[in-house]
Amino acid sequence: MFPSVLAAAATATENPLFPSLPDLIWSAVIFVVLFIFFWKKILPTVQKNLDARSEAIEGGIKKAENAQAEAAAALEKYNEQLAEARTEAANIRDQARQDGTKILNELKEHASVEAARITASAQATIEAERQAAIVSLRAEVGSLAIDLASGVIGQSLADDKKAANLVDQFLADLEASEASEKKTSK
Repeated sequence: MFPSVLAAAATATENPLFPSLPDLIWSAVIFVVLFIFFWKKILPTVQKNLDARSEAIEGGIKKAENAQAEAAAALEKYNEQLAEARTEAANIRDQARQDGTKILNELKEHASVEAARITASAQATIEAERQAAIVSLRAEVGSLAIDLASGVIGQSLADDKKAANLVDQFLADLEASEASEKKTSK
C-alpha cells in the first residue's frame, strides 16, 4: 500500500505546496466552525476568568489601600496616645517634685520648730540651773564670808540679822565689781 501512494503522488501534476480546491473549502469550513466555537464558548470563559482575576486584583489593591489607611490611622492614634502619655508622665513627675519639695519644706520647718523648742527648753533648763547655782553659791559664799568675818573680827557673828546684812552687802559689792569689769572689757 505504501508503494502505490508514492506512485500516485509521482504521477500527479498538482503542486504539493498548494492544496486542491476541495481541501481548501473543507479546511475553511472547519476553521470557521472552530472559530465560532472558540468565539462563543472558550473566549467568554477566558474573558470571564480574566475579569474575575482583574476584579480580585483590584479588590486586593482596595483592601490593601484600606488596610494601609487603617494602619496609618492606628499609627496616628498611637502617636497621639503616646504624646498624651508622655505629657501625663511629665505632669506626674512635676507634681511629684512639687509634692517632694513641699514635704521637704514641711520637714525643714518642723525640724526648725523642734530645734527652736529644744533650744528654748535647754536655755530654760540652763537658766534654772544657773539660778539654782547662784542661790547655792550665795548660801555657800555667805556662810564662808561669815566664818571668815568671824575669824577676822574675832567674834562670833551669831546674830542672823547682822550676818545676813553683811553677806548681802558683800555680795552686792561683788556683783558691782563684776558688772564694772564687764563694761571695761567691752
